Amino acid sequence: MNTLHLLKLIILAALLSACALPIEHQTPEFTLPSAWDETTTSTMPSTQPLEKDWWSGFNSVELERLIVQTLSASPDIRIATERVLQAEIALRNSRAPLFPTLNLDATTRAGRSETSGTSVRTESSRAGLAINYEIDVWGSNFAAWQGGQAAYAASRHDYEATRLSLIAGVANAYWQVLAVRDRLAITRHNLEIAERLFTIVAARQRYGAASALDLSRQRTAVMVQRDALLPLEIRERQTLRALALLVGKPPQGFTVTEGGLDDLVVPTVTSALPAELLIRRPDIAAAEERLFAASANISVARAALFPLKLNLGLSSLLASSEFAFSGLGSPVHSADAIVSLTRALFDGGRLRGQVARNESEQRVLVESWRKAVLVALREVDDALAVVHRSQIQEQTQREIRDETLHALELSELRYKEGSDSLTTLLDAQRSLFAIEDQLIQQKLARLTATVDLYKALGGGWQLAH
Repeated sequence: MNTLHLLKLIILAALLSACALPIEHQTPEFTLPSAWDETTTSTMPSTQPLEKDWWSGFNSVELERLIVQTLSASPDIRIATERVLQAEIALRNSRAPLFPTLNLDATTRAGRSETSGTSVRTESSRAGLAINYEIDVWGSNFAAWQGGQAAYAASRHDYEATRLSLIAGVANAYWQVLAVRDRLAITRHNLEIAERLFTIVAARQRYGAASALDLSRQRTAVMVQRDALLPLEIRERQTLRALALLVGKPPQGFTVTEGGLDDLVVPTVTSALPAELLIRRPDIAAAEERLFAASANISVARAALFPLKLNLGLSSLLASSEFAFSGLGSPVHSADAIVSLTRALFDGGRLRGQVARNESEQRVLVESWRKAVLVALREVDDALAVVHRSQIQEQTQREIRDETLHALELSELRYKEGSDSLTTLLDAQRSLFAIEDQLIQQKLARLTATVDLYKALGGGWQLAH
């Protein structure tokens, strides 16, 4: 008879669990564009995913080494790893209410009491086993577990987004170091040019072909070039320290050994279709998982509105008047089956307020998802524009640099011959110095935009189906 009653309770629990409320996942309405505004013949969309080690396309062994160090030593990547671990632990905890709890209680006691000079010894032992299970009538426990799954998936996507941002940050910081070193090399070379021309002006001044004013003006040009070295040297140390922080190394003694930007190769990046960003960007995938978790939280809050909570409990107890269970050969045995129903009569509107709050949070996350998509669309088009235009500008700057250098050589020759004034020579110097610095800035902009495009396209990450 006891077995029959237990079977009836199990069947009743199964039937009531079938009443679980479904999770109403809200899919955001968003129309993605069919093409990019900045698409060119060299950046036509492709359905092929990017290389996962896209940074190797820049042909820099040192950059690859820095990224390996970053992924093993950076505090940011370690923090992101722990966040994933915490979400995994929370997921396991959210699954626990789906199973019954089993408790074992065993006690044994011995004592002595005295009454009117008579000593009485008392001994007792008991062992109890209790099983308790909350029947998930409205599916709140299952919904909480599904929300935990979504939160765990979001944390994994956050890790990938952090990893991608960190790699892109290391690459761009590395370009900054090389660019400053190139600017230092150019400034030192320009100083040599200014000092050489100062020697020429000084010789002409000694022979009366140049005035003291000419000599003073060229000396000023030399001093300006010397003064330009100091801020660049400070900037080099600052960029090295910033790179060390990203890599996770102490800034003291940290350095890089490779040459300048001209040693690098700028790879060609094939963009994806706008609609593919939804499965290629880990930050968008994380926003969508958080939205699903919010939907699960709404289901949990709505389930709490229903008046019925059903708990099933089974317990068994063995008791003996002997110490340390030595007399359990003839114990007293008792067993109980408990079914409890709980109904909230009044909560001051707390439960309905929780539902309204969760619904509002869901609407916030819908807009957060839309914002993430809009930002991704903007980032891709911005990077495409800079990559395309910076390549053209860099080539133009190189041609201007060559012509400016040729003009300086001609001006120097004509000044020696007395055909040109010092003013013409100084103008040619300033033009060359300025255009060489602009050329470095343009190459840096192209490299940075290429890295930003890789990052905007998801860096080779793709949502697993």
